[in-house]
Amino acid sequence: MGATAIGTGITAHPGYGPAVLRHLRAITGLDLETATDLVESTSDTGAFMSFSSSLKRNAIKLSKICNDLRLLSSGPQAGLGEINLPARQAGSSIMPGKVNPVIPEVVNQVAFSVVGADMTVTMAVEAGQLQLNAFEPVIAHSIYQSITWMRQAMWTLRVNCVDGITANRERLGAMVGSSVGVVTALTPFIGYAAAAALAKTALLTHRNVADLVVEAGLMSREEVTKQLSPARLSGLHPITQAIPVVRAVEDVVEE
Repeated sequence: MGATAIGTGITAHPGYGPAVLRHLRAITGLDLETATDLVESTSDTGAFMSFSSSLKRNAIKLSKICNDLRLLSSGPQAGLGEINLPARQAGSSIMPGKVNPVIPEVVNQVAFSVVGADMTVTMAVEAGQLQLNAFEPVIAHSIYQSITWMRQAMWTLRVNCVDGITANRERLGAMVGSSVGVVTALTPFIGYAAAAALAKTALLTHRNVADLVVEAGLMSREEVTKQLSPARLSGLHPITQAIPVVRAVEDVVEE
């Protein structure tokens, strides 16, 4: 404001810029400032592109979170089914019992739109010539739309989805109990070779890793239960000191 055509401020009253700034501060309640170099600000709209890029980054992160929610809640039988999202529709029109994750899907689509708007801003910034930036209207439209849609998308995601998420505890417990991957947590206690051998045995026999470790005499039931507790596996409790291996690793591998 007050830069006139090319940033020199020629033909503008010296008090015009400060007056506009004062009124804008009063209207918006923001601590706004006049650009230090009006010539540079008139010839370049890169600041809008940087801001739009930040919106895009947030949109991509939010969309990725929604992808995780959709995958973790997939089911009810053929998917992961680790969490339950609040049902916000009657259900699938073709598969009875299936409720689609419509809220995360809505947020995904908002994110796609924000990415598209960012491309629009980028091209509008690039299309400027010298001090003439004729495409600021579409820059403003795209940024305002992205801000509005992102704010509403985050609100509906929290209120209509995240606040109502529950864990499918029975399925999670069954998956942990049958998981061969948990043997990794016992490696500091029984050694890598023994852990690898037991993992292979568990896969071949479809048996519980914890039971195989106890039967091999490598750890007591109490110690295995302690080390494979959800609190420790999730990183809430630090790894305790490794206990001595009571049998030779070679014996376990041979068995």
